[in-house]
Amino acid sequence: MRLDKWLWAARFFKTRAMAAEAVEGGKVHLNGQRTKPGKDVRIGSRIQVSKGGLEWDIEVAELPRQRRPASEAVGFYVESDPSRERRERAVEALRAAREAQPLQTASKPNKRDRRLIHRFKQEGQ
Repeated sequence: MRLDKWLWAARFFKTRAMAAEAVEGGKVHLNGQRTKPGKDVRIGSRIQVSKGGLEWDIEVAELPRQRRPASEAVGFYVESDPSRERRERAVEALRAAREAQPLQTASKPNKRDRRLIHRFKQEGQ
């Protein structure tokens, strides 16, 4: 099975095109080496995936015939324990950084919003 198709079926990427782009961009390594999207994946192959600041170090456990729900797709691979721990720490760090940032608004307040702000400030006095 093609590497890009397996990544798509295992739900690492939303589309095959996105999976192929990640492989071409060097974000996915097969057995420790950069590869092409059409490279064959076999059971037991080791894949390293870097996506959105997270990294997975996995071993292929199953070659699916078609894309399955996420609950089933987790069974297509086995993630190593150090990889899982690294990823969980990275998720916690990203979550803490997101909570530390102030809420960003899309634009400055409009007339109605300004009136509500002024009304709120005057009630506190």
